[in-house]
Amino acid sequence: MSEPVAVTDTGARSARDHALAVLRVRGTALGAALLPAAAAAVLVAGEATGRLGDGWAAPRWVLLLVALVVLAVAGGVAAVIARARPAVSPTVQIDEAAAPDLYRLIRDLADRLDVPAPSAVALTPDCDSWLEDRTHAARARGGRTGRLAGLAGLLRLPWPERSERPERSERPRGARRAPARPGGGTAGGDAPVLVIGSPFLWWMRVAELRALLAPVVAGTGPSAHPDIAAARRFVRGLDAAAAVAATAGGPAPRRLAYDFVGWVARLLLRAGAAHAAEMERMVAAAAATRAQTVDYGLRVVAQEQVGLAYAGWDRLLTRVALPAWRTGRWPARLDAGVVSALTELSRRDRLAEGFATRLGERPACDLLEEPGEVDRQVSLLAARLFHGGPAEPGPEWAPVDWSQYPEEVVDRIWRTEAARLFTALRATETPTLAELIDRLEGATGGTEALAARLAREEAEREAAARGSGGPLPGTPTPLSGGDGAFLPPGGGFPLQPPRGGRELLAEHITAAVCCAAVDTAGASPGLDWLDGPSLFVAGERRADLARPVLALAEEADARPLRDWLAAVGVRSDKPIRLV
Repeated sequence: MSEPVAVTDTGARSARDHALAVLRVRGTALGAALLPAAAAAVLVAGEATGRLGDGWAAPRWVLLLVALVVLAVAGGVAAVIARARPAVSPTVQIDEAAAPDLYRLIRDLADRLDVPAPSAVALTPDCDSWLEDRTHAARARGGRTGRLAGLAGLLRLPWPERSERPERSERPRGARRAPARPGGGTAGGDAPVLVIGSPFLWWMRVAELRALLAPVVAGTGPSAHPDIAAARRFVRGLDAAAAVAATAGGPAPRRLAYDFVGWVARLLLRAGAAHAAEMERMVAAAAATRAQTVDYGLRVVAQEQVGLAYAGWDRLLTRVALPAWRTGRWPARLDAGVVSALTELSRRDRLAEGFATRLGERPACDLLEEPGEVDRQVSLLAARLFHGGPAEPGPEWAPVDWSQYPEEVVDRIWRTEAARLFTALRATETPTLAELIDRLEGATGGTEALAARLAREEAEREAAARGSGGPLPGTPTPLSGGDGAFLPPGGGFPLQPPRGGRELLAEHITAAVCCAAVDTAGASPGLDWLDGPSLFVAGERRADLARPVLALAEEADARPLRDWLAAVGVRSDKPIRLV
């Protein structure tokens, strides 16, 4: 059989060489486990042929016992490594029926690059794209057969796992590549899943997305080589086994056994870490080289849009989505919000010439049959990943449309925080803005105590929210579906560090001022796509409230805030409506 096309260039050959080095670590470990058995076999053969005298009887039995123990321990370690399921990235799976145009684009791109097509497509709520091998998940669902296949692969034993796909050079000219099956491998083998950052689909044009995905899809070529695939499976198995050993509980003998498995896994990982890292670097370099012939000029433009999309996505999450998540609401159209945020960013900063012309081209989300429903699924996954919310909507975890955001989120935040501030002040008279300002003005020590109390109460609320029905600290949270996808320890990736007392005090004072402006000056809550919850007066956003509020919160100086209230026409003596 001829050599696969994936290793015909220098980068892919180097990647194969490093993959072989990783596999030599596996072979060395296997040889060390079999060495006592081999020595015992030599002694037994020597006795059977009469070449050894009577003095070797005791060493022979000792060595046989040692060999049995070592084989048993090695078999146990191998079984744990084979059965460990490496965590896969939490994504939203996109079947071919839900995006036939997207699958067609990716297959055409794979044909142009002369590489196998990805087996499936999934979306991640992040600004990144990559290939991910999920064959271990399918094997895990295969029960005993899958476990035996994994063990055979670990020990480099033959196993009729699937029929081997003929190499490209052996295919008849003009033969079509086996089509990708939704949710599985290709008809002739297990190709990796293509994971695409969902913001790219909504912000980029179709041609830009194709150019951006070219080097990613090109990575399926080296991934199809058996040595590189085997090395990756070996490293993933070791990594998963180390994670299983680190979280194993139970009686002391069980913990000791898993500690030993973890030690072996980490030892093998250290032995092959340098070669594994270099292998991945060479695979990436080979993919980039192969993709240079496809849409090179467009790829430069697409990379510029990647940086822009990341900036808008980050601001949308931290300043728009996070406040909603904290109130028990999750924006159901986050990716559509990316377009609005980046449009506003480009308008303000004039980041690109011909901006309107670009937006007139076909967006990549048109490749989906139901982009709204996909956006909803990705938005819920983003809330789980970045905030640790529940898996399904409920009374206290409801979706919110952008048109409802000012009333459902902004106004609710303001009135809730204003109520907390008046409660912290232990206000016994009617909760007004003038009373609040009088209590804070000139009371530096009292302001510090109030800020500390707000910070303590905020920490208690967040701890209670994460502790209600959630996992133990440091325990990964499995996602639904049983496919090996896990949330990070604690239930989510924190978007922002914990807020300090002064910051919280300023936020609560701002909330009280905004409530008074809405109730007495005809102002309204609104949404700024880049800055989040905002106060609008006469249709114009007032962005000049931060400095007067900080003067009161940090210096106990109320004069700037009083001047601002007078300019806007806020009646600070009127009661504020609280939640």
